[in-house]
Amino acid sequence: MLIPKLHYISEGNSPKEVLENIQKACTSGIEIVQLKLDTISEKKFLKLANEVKEITTHFQTRLVINKHYKIAKEIKADGVHLDKNHSCPIEARKHVYTWQIIGGSANTLQDCETLLKKQVDYITLSPFKNSTEEENSPKALGLNGYTLITEALHTETPILGFGEITTNDVSAILNTGISGIAVSEEITNNFDIIKTYNQLLKASSTEEKRHTF
Repeated sequence: MLIPKLHYISEGNSPKEVLENIQKACTSGIEIVQLKLDTISEKKFLKLANEVKEITTHFQTRLVINKHYKIAKEIKADGVHLDKNHSCPIEARKHVYTWQIIGGSANTLQDCETLLKKQVDYITLSPFKNSTEEENSPKALGLNGYTLITEALHTETPILGFGEITTNDVSAILNTGISGIAVSEEITNNFDIIKTYNQLLKASSTEEKRHTF
């Protein structure tokens, strides 16, 4: 299955805000959305996931659920995305449908190699830039870090850049061997920018839109 080149990672402080933002992203032509909201109970997340699924189904947008692989299976989302502190992809794979994709988050070459051994379908490599100067925050990888990692990996698995990426960074990032990008804040601030990203990524969606489950 082809993995779209532009992923929107949902933002919002409440289910209502998240829902509104996803609706706007779908209306603006996003091909894949990752539903993420860590501040609510699993029960409330399930309710939100069902509401989001209605929107994404209407727009034929793919939906990936962050962390909750059992919910991803229950609502028949297109997949699940696992951060480092979530479940192991091998464990999650036992519980989801065979057609569901599993993505993972990485910060280093070693992280990527581990995820590839666990047969993830795509990797989000971050941060490209750092938003904060906190002591614990991982070192920004930048163009140099991306190039070194993609060259060392030699993989067909899509690697997506993430972390404070703007439209100005896209062409340089694609030259590093990274195959796409995940964006949250910049899209949430201006949903019209999805069109610009798609043009920069040359993410023609006609072929992919025919891919139905």
